[in-house]
Order: sequence, then structure tokens, then C-alpha cells
Amino acid sequence: MEPVLPQLKPIPMKDRLSVLFVEKGHLDVLDGAFVLVDKTGVRTHIPVGGVACLMLEPGTRVSHAAVTLASRVGCLLVWVGEAGVRLYASGQPGGARADRLLYQAKLALDDAARLKVVRKMYEMRFKEKPPDRRSVEQLRGIEGARVRKMYELLARQYRVPWKNRNYDHTEWGSGDVPNRCLSSATACLYGICEAAILAAGYAPAVGFIHTGKPQSFVYDIADIFKFDTVVPIAFRIAAKKPFDAERQVRLACRDVFRQTKLLSRIIPAIEQVLKAGDLEVPKAHAEAVEVAIPNKEGIGNAGHRG
Repeated sequence: MEPVLPQLKPIPMKDRLSVLFVEKGHLDVLDGAFVLVDKTGVRTHIPVGGVACLMLEPGTRVSHAAVTLASRVGCLLVWVGEAGVRLYASGQPGGARADRLLYQAKLALDDAARLKVVRKMYEMRFKEKPPDRRSVEQLRGIEGARVRKMYELLARQYRVPWKNRNYDHTEWGSGDVPNRCLSSATACLYGICEAAILAAGYAPAVGFIHTGKPQSFVYDIADIFKFDTVVPIAFRIAAKKPFDAERQVRLACRDVFRQTKLLSRIIPAIEQVLKAGDLEVPKAHAEAVEVAIPNKEGIGNAGHRG
């Protein structure tokens, strides 16, 4: 008997809503719909197949059925702390391409190729080529100095008191308003960058500038877009000193992601920086067994499992 409904297939990242934050409710699949149920039983429908990333804040419970459906449609679930600034765990709807993982690892392990990738990231971020004959460590130092200066310039532009980029994620309320706004803004960007990296079939942990963290490559890619998108928003909202600064930042980030068509730009940027390493994708070794059951062709990105 043929199924009544067609099989669910992930849609490309570029066609999705960027990020949604969920708190104080139970995510479940009821009557075939992905819903958030509050304590009074009211259901809020969430178009999970059209969202890149769901940020699950404290007070959120998730059913097995909800996780299964999110995975099938390629929506990244990220369990976070208050205001989305501390990552506890994340689901992995993509990242299912061994060839791309090996390619990424090959670039990261080759010193010459890694330097080329880092130089390309620097060029894309600052819109100019980096100085010649500089190591990765030297470029990281130059980048850090430029970033600190950019923070100072934006603080001056929006007339926001600024000392330095500093906050304690264990004591959210201890940070000043500009740092809290920046943390909330970058959390939004990190979420959609991780979703895009997984959708493209790569590993969030294998970075080039950043290393040793579960999200090293996420930070690498997010830094390319950070000062064109979320950082100015954070300073602009911090200048207004609203009561709900974090919420205002999230809404503004979602708007700028849509206006700049960021989701359609992240995966091409990933491919561009990796291509700069001038290495070919590794071929399967001679003893490799061919795939017994080929994957069905889908409309999603390369790393989607659907």
C-alpha cells in the first residue's frame, strides 16, 4: 500500500528561516504537527522543516517523536543556557558525508594548506589580503588586534561605554549590557553557522584559526560574517538600554539574517575557504567496499540525511 503522504525530505538551507528560540514548554509531534505545548495545554505550531536551527532554552522538554522529526527534516536542535549563550548539547541532522569530513581533516592537518585557508578567511573577513610571510599564529594576533579596534570604533559610533569583550557565562547578569547583547547576538550566528556546516557535510570541531573546541569551525565561519551582521546590531540595541535587551537582539538578528540572505551565503563561503587550501578531495582507498544501498536523491544539502 502506497503511503498517503510523500516521504519527508530536507529542504536547502538557503530556503529556510534562520533561528527560533524556544523556552518553557514541551516539544512534541501531535496530530502529525511539530508543536510547542505550554503548561495550559495551548499548542504553538512550529514549521520545523523550514527552520535551520531551534535553540532550546531552560524549561524546554523534548519528546522522542519531536527529535526524530527534526532530524528527518534536517533541523538542528541546540540545547542552550539563558539567552542562548552556553551550549550544552546539540543534535546532528547533517554531517553525514565521510568524503567531506576527510577533506576537511586533510586540509587542517597539512600546514601549508591550513595557512592558505586561514589567509582566505582573513581576506573574506577584512576585505583585503593579509600580510605576506605570516604564520597562522601571527595572523591570529593581527586579527585579534583588528577585532578589538573594531569593537572600540562601533562603541564610539553608537556612544556605548566600552571596556573590553568580557563576560562570565556562569553569571549571566554580571556582564554589562554591551557584552550581554554581543553574547546573545553571536549565539544566534553560531547556531545557524553550525546548522550550515552540518548541512554541507563538514565537522563543527575541525577548525583552522580556532582549534581544540567542539565548535572550532563554527567560530571560524561565523567570524567571516560577524561584523557585517550581528555585532553592529548588538551595539545599536545596547545603546538604547532596553529592558529586554537579549530578546531585542534576537529579533534584530533574525531580521538581518533574512535581509542579508545569510543562509544562502554560508555554505558557498565554506566551500570557498576550503578550496583555497589547493588540495583535492581524498579518493576512496582501494579496499573500500562499495555502498550496498545507495542514498536516495534529495533536494537538501549534501550533508542532510533525508
